[in-house]
Amino acid sequence: MSRKILVTSALPYANGPIHLGHLVEYIQTDIWVRFQRLRGNRCIYVCADDAHGTPIMLKARELGVTPEELIARIGAEHQEDFADFLIEFDNYYSTHSEENRTFAELIYTRLRDAGHITSRVIKQAYDPVENMFLPDRYIKGECPRCGAADQYGDSCESCGATYTPAELKNAISVVSGASPIEKESEHYFFRLQDFSDMLQAWAADGHVQDEVANKLKEWFDGGLREWDISRDAPYFGFRIPDTDDKYFYVWLDAPIGYMASFSNWCQRNGEDFDAWWRPDSDTELYHFIGKDIVYFHALFWPAMLEGAGFRKPTRICAHGFLTVNGQKMSKSRGTFIMGRTYLNHLNPEYLRYYLAAKMGSNVHDLDLSLDDFIQRVNSDLVGKLVNIASRSASFINKRFDGRLADRLEAPELFRAATARGDRIAEAFEGREFSRAVREIMALADDANQYFDERKPWVLAKNPDTLPQAQLVCTQTLNLFRLLMTYLKPVVPRIAEDAETFLRIPPQSWADAGQPLLDHTIGDFKPLATRVEREAVDAMLEESRDTLASKETSAPATGPLVDNPIAEQIEIGDFARVDLRVARIEKAALVDGADKLLQLTLDLGGEQRTVFAGIRSAYDPADLEGKLTVMVANLKPRKMRFGLSEGMVLAAGPGGKDLFILEPHEGAAPGMKVK
Repeated sequence: MSRKILVTSALPYANGPIHLGHLVEYIQTDIWVRFQRLRGNRCIYVCADDAHGTPIMLKARELGVTPEELIARIGAEHQEDFADFLIEFDNYYSTHSEENRTFAELIYTRLRDAGHITSRVIKQAYDPVENMFLPDRYIKGECPRCGAADQYGDSCESCGATYTPAELKNAISVVSGASPIEKESEHYFFRLQDFSDMLQAWAADGHVQDEVANKLKEWFDGGLREWDISRDAPYFGFRIPDTDDKYFYVWLDAPIGYMASFSNWCQRNGEDFDAWWRPDSDTELYHFIGKDIVYFHALFWPAMLEGAGFRKPTRICAHGFLTVNGQKMSKSRGTFIMGRTYLNHLNPEYLRYYLAAKMGSNVHDLDLSLDDFIQRVNSDLVGKLVNIASRSASFINKRFDGRLADRLEAPELFRAATARGDRIAEAFEGREFSRAVREIMALADDANQYFDERKPWVLAKNPDTLPQAQLVCTQTLNLFRLLMTYLKPVVPRIAEDAETFLRIPPQSWADAGQPLLDHTIGDFKPLATRVEREAVDAMLEESRDTLASKETSAPATGPLVDNPIAEQIEIGDFARVDLRVARIEKAALVDGADKLLQLTLDLGGEQRTVFAGIRSAYDPADLEGKLTVMVANLKPRKMRFGLSEGMVLAAGPGGKDLFILEPHEGAAPGMKVK
């Protein structure tokens, strides 16, 4: 019997582009959804932009646009990126919608009327410079539990503690850098503790992973507390019913956005929303999220749904973070890679395949090793999988007019491959994608071994054994078709191209068991090509250039709303930076780089070469002879254009308005700047 499954991914925040860390989740979800559909289940996948909150309000103000204009632009960019990574939503929406307003107010009023909402006057952090109450994430300081520095005002990334901003030690405003003051304000609270027994029973009943259940137990043992669900004006969001200047905290209406997006889909498709969301529904609800937002999805969200009379999730599927080359994504190394930057250089299905080959059902972090990425794509997708089809099809097309034989040469090998389909399906169902990929590639090895042992190139030379060559290639192409069906959730476009080449309709999982015989195939065209190191290097270089451009184009003064204050350093750390006056002896364009100039700098008898992202602001000839300031003790960085031996300092809003910092004309090259 076909299952009815509603699937969501966490909502991307509508104030910036999608990067590879985000894509781990959406690729994981899309693979699982495609697998369910391939199995014949009815699976609806919805998502939306998370469009409310103070960060978006301040970002729009900084850009001189309305919040609505900002979220519309970002939303369009998000959808384009997702589509180009072959992530196929049934509905992609926005939390800034009437459906979301309706459900937020409905859930709130039901909770309020049932006694689960309270209000009281609290003391709250207030920025005396910006004249606004500060959201938790706009306050930083030391964790009150473990003492870790540079922690946000709601939770500690070091020990996992949750707390109020008032409990944070040595707090500062991320907006202005000022020390927050306390100011009174009436706030509304959701009594999470009312649902403690229900949540403990629900978490213990297999609705979360074991690692998540263990973390939840820590929170249960510490006692659940009220949750502040209100924010003061000014705020971009939905006003709380029966108030004048109180708004729903973004984390209240964000998960409700799942319901709103699905409701919008129901309206457009004539579907009964209540049939999916009532407590006794026989449908399934899966949320794919990052491990950093488990607190909201595995505590607040099921409690809100329970209190408001809606069904709870069937499963919360949490995943870990993405590292690149074994380290956190880094702007300086170029490994903080935007989705669009990747797409400018590499095939999206290569990333889908690589991530799937490493994904499990746990919450462990996942590493994108770029060397391993190149090797695995070239070895598995090109060398093993596509190679099966290219080798076999050449014989079928040239010697047999594209016609497959009417029987298999080794039916037992085909039956053995189809028999492993249940194990592969079980792995996909359990989100053990790496195990599924290993099984599929083991079958690819078997197919290639069979082809090599039968040697159709030898059989084809003798008229007496030529029919045997047709049987061998028919066998191998049937194994290839089987493998592509199994791998279709991971690489849907390659699978579609394979179906076109084989001249067969879109395949389902059930189709895999029937061999393709006495059938004419089309001409083979390459389904995948090798990844070249140059393409990966170019991606990293563009990533460095793009981020350097963004950093140098930031305003010289004023709050950097989307770029909070970096980790604080000691005066001794700053003293290690060796700033020197340098004369620009020569400036030249850099072939293959739109933003860089190559500068030859004189430090008073010593010459350095530096690649600087200031091409948009300066003509090379205008720079020669000027004095500037450089970081002289920065470790040299090898770029594909050459070795960069320092960093030139510049400031300005960006584009043509980017200024080399010129010291007084009397300063001599090599002089230290203090």
